[in-house]
Amino acid sequence: MDKSINDQASEGYLKEIQHDLFMTLSWKSRRSKLWLVALFLIIMLGIFAYYRQIKFGLIVTAMRDYTSWGIYISNFVFFVAVSLIGSLMSSILKLTNAKWSTPLTRISEIIAVACIICASIIIIVDMGRPDRFFNVILHGRIQSPIIWDVIVIFTYLIISLLLLYLPLIPDIALCRDHLSSVPKWQRKFYRFLSRGWKSKPEQYKIILKSIRILSIMIIPVAFAIHTITSWLFATTWRPGWDSTNLGPYFVSGAFMVGSAVIVVAMYFIRRNLHLKKYITEKHFDNMGKLLVLLSLVYLYFNINEYLGPAFKMVGVEGEHITELFTGKYAPMYWMVQIFGMILPILVMLPRKGRKPFPMLIVSFFVILGAWFKRFLIVIPSLQHPYLPIQNVDQSYREYFPTWEEWAICAASVAGVLLIITLFMKIFPIIPIWELAEEKGVNKEQIK
Repeated sequence: MDKSINDQASEGYLKEIQHDLFMTLSWKSRRSKLWLVALFLIIMLGIFAYYRQIKFGLIVTAMRDYTSWGIYISNFVFFVAVSLIGSLMSSILKLTNAKWSTPLTRISEIIAVACIICASIIIIVDMGRPDRFFNVILHGRIQSPIIWDVIVIFTYLIISLLLLYLPLIPDIALCRDHLSSVPKWQRKFYRFLSRGWKSKPEQYKIILKSIRILSIMIIPVAFAIHTITSWLFATTWRPGWDSTNLGPYFVSGAFMVGSAVIVVAMYFIRRNLHLKKYITEKHFDNMGKLLVLLSLVYLYFNINEYLGPAFKMVGVEGEHITELFTGKYAPMYWMVQIFGMILPILVMLPRKGRKPFPMLIVSFFVILGAWFKRFLIVIPSLQHPYLPIQNVDQSYREYFPTWEEWAICAASVAGVLLIITLFMKIFPIIPIWELAEEKGVNKEQIK
């Protein structure tokens, strides 16, 4: 009798989860349509700017022989940083048996996939001529850190896609079997992606084993992707980049900004999709504690990064530090330190600061600080070469992005948001079967 009551309760809970999460898969919302139109318009403007860049060359940008990397590379490093949140949420926390993170894993995985796709695209944009990308593959040298980056980014993308897709299969099967009101193309898509899935125990066993293997595999690859990105800087002879601290400095900053992006995504998904039941204040509280920890770690590596050269103030390194601390980049530099690292710690240490809205505001500051931090890593260093070019035009010594650069970078951000939005319109953004199983529903009932 008790077993029957428990089965009925489990079945009722499963139906409740399915109802709540299937309700989010709708294309009818006017707000959603306006959001998609806005993203498409931004992307179209970026495509037009890129057309101008292809037609007239990189001269339409503000990049010159001094500043040969501009905000394209800043954006690339930023996207790679955010993508690391997929490995943190879906692998590290999952392997440590942090059950509270289950509703957030799929959010983090789609953010990771979207960011790494757009990071790859922005690199091709930075090359000027897109056909040069094939030269990197066909004529690349293993001695080059660029080839290391290409290999590790491709590897990370493949593992991230698998880590997104495999746990999604049971939920796709649920959509296939229960959603009859969605468009015809969407039903065919569900059937194709869930082909062969029959909710058998042996299938779940294979899925769980595969997820565990991928969760272990992605951790070293995730650390490698941002460490190798830091080596691209460290192996280039410029002030501010000749540091053994650069690898852990990049990795810690990546986990921090990725966590802030998750908080922002949690807030808007929770509010706009009416999922307060599944993304609770406890999740914000736990993410707040995690963000404080990551902020402290990143602050430590920041002090390590600047203390040595600031203490010695030797030559071009000293000029670079002076420009950051008291020169033309000082307002941006101190804004990043105060609002991007110190403010999150001060606000979120008290429990009241770990409520949804305060965390949203703080996370926006962290994200903005992280983007400007990448700008400061790239641009000021390039403007202080150890071997300066003689008798160059003043435009070589200064850099401010042109509207084409801003439009292309805005389009890349819109591309990330578009991928995430389309995913949420087609698939449940919170894992149904994993959530149901945690609440005591047997796998055999999840059909």
